[in-house]
Amino acid sequence: MKKIAVYPGSFDPITNGHLDIIKRASKLFDKLIVAVLYNSSKNSLFSFEERVELIREVVKDIDNVEVDSFTGLLIDYCNNKKVNAIIRGLRAVSDFEYELQMAQMNRQLNQDIETVILTTSTRYSFISSSLIKEVAKYKGDILELVPNNVSKEVYKKLHGGD
Repeated sequence: MKKIAVYPGSFDPITNGHLDIIKRASKLFDKLIVAVLYNSSKNSLFSFEERVELIREVVKDIDNVEVDSFTGLLIDYCNNKKVNAIIRGLRAVSDFEYELQMAQMNRQLNQDIETVILTTSTRYSFISSSLIKEVAKYKGDILELVPNNVSKEVYKKLHGGD
């Protein structure tokens, strides 16, 4: 049986921390699906379609990674895709309680799907999508924090190409 994992998130925008988790998780599973959550009530910098396209560009050279999208419950998506595991990244102790609650709820909904928590590499432990947007808003340097294509698009979105 193929081992399939899903790495869900809003990825607004995808960061080098996310990419680090993607690369590491792709080595653990036969197939990794990066699943972008569509949430119409969330005020995102990038549209749902833009986020999917940015991620596709970022992961295009990782053979066993595909990018998809979903709405609704993650566990329903996992059931439809015959996923064995949910990948979650942990940056700091402050993330742990939320991730533990989510893992336990998902386990309650389907005991056959495991949650695998990968700690981020130290060099990315402080990065979050919201922090990236905040720094870029004031034209701070985000080049080492996000993939190149993402950096260009963030600045374009916030500053009209300045």
